[in-house]
Amino acid sequence: QLQLVESGGGSVQAGGSLRLSCFYSASSVYMGWSRQAPGKEREGVACISHGGTLTYYADSVKGRFTISQDNDNHMMYLEMNSLKPEDTAMYYCAARPSSCTTLLDRGTANYWGQGTQVTVSS
Repeated sequence: QLQLVESGGGSVQAGGSLRLSCFYSASSVYMGWSRQAPGKEREGVACISHGGTLTYYADSVKGRFTISQDNDNHMMYLEMNSLKPEDTAMYYCAARPSSCTTLLDRGTANYWGQGTQVTVSS
């Protein structure tokens, strides 16, 4: 059973930065991050594939967020810069979606972490 454990959420003012971390117990071809704000559907944020050779982002975070992976230590990261109040959400580490397109377009995957809250104040 693949386990995912996130850390690094918190509260920050608009324009600030946060770095989320995710430990994964087993490797996956596709991994990424999704988020869910209150009253909204879960949306894919970023995806990384093939050991970090390819990365994909939702339009809403492109240029501000960076996904990366350290396979030796089973860690995945989401560096979030220029944060906006609309980035406020619970962020989930995700593994083994059928593809990065599936994760980003549908926000779906086979494995999820417990989530970490990100709150951006204006």
